[in-house]
Amino acid sequence: MTHLSVNLNKIGLLRNSRGRNYPDLIHMAERTLKLGAFGITIHPRPDQRHATYQDAYDLKNLLKRFPGAELNIEGFPDAQFLEVVLDVEPDQCTLVPDDPNQLTSDHGWNIARDQEALRPVIAKLKAKGIRVVLFMDPDEESMALAKDVGADRVELYTEAYANAYGKEGFDDLLETYQRAAQAALDVGLEVNAGHDLDLNNVQALCAKGRIVEVSIGHALTIEALDLGWDNVVKAYLAKLA
Repeated sequence: MTHLSVNLNKIGLLRNSRGRNYPDLIHMAERTLKLGAFGITIHPRPDQRHATYQDAYDLKNLLKRFPGAELNIEGFPDAQFLEVVLDVEPDQCTLVPDDPNQLTSDHGWNIARDQEALRPVIAKLKAKGIRVVLFMDPDEESMALAKDVGADRVELYTEAYANAYGKEGFDDLLETYQRAAQAALDVGLEVNAGHDLDLNNVQALCAKGRIVEVSIGHALTIEALDLGWDNVVKAYLAKLA
């Protein structure tokens, strides 16, 4: 079974657009966990346009009521992000190589170039007992480097996979992702996946049992407009089982 961590950034974006706590992100997190989701993900950006640093603290308090459920905080490891993460101590921190002005994540780490910057960051997080995940392109050779700098897991960046789903050449690309996942497993890493996964494409990626966790937010929120939040969360859980 692959675990589902629901990314609530889009709930935060809706809330922030009106300047009041509606929808209530913490209420939606509680509702999602009660439905059986394994965890909650947020990706607070420097401008806090959706999830905020305060959300991180509030979610940590909420998770105390759900033994076994996990909080995953994603983001670029600048000084403010690290200060919050080290203070909150989530179960998992996913490091993403975002420019502060990026609309959304669009590439994985170049570890050969960035390893000296990553090593001390990873060491600080792990010293707090936080599982560290590196956001990665599906490149087999990079998995050993991710292990070498101290990561516990990688998260495969799946936009290319999602864009190719149902089109010519999809099977070859799926195999690329499966080989990358196996390469990570072979060096002792666990494997997460995320970005543009949806109800149509998530099952094929996870079918081989190599993916331990997926983080899904944007598509889940959009699908909930048609099907309802509870129904969509339950549908993901059924596919990932």
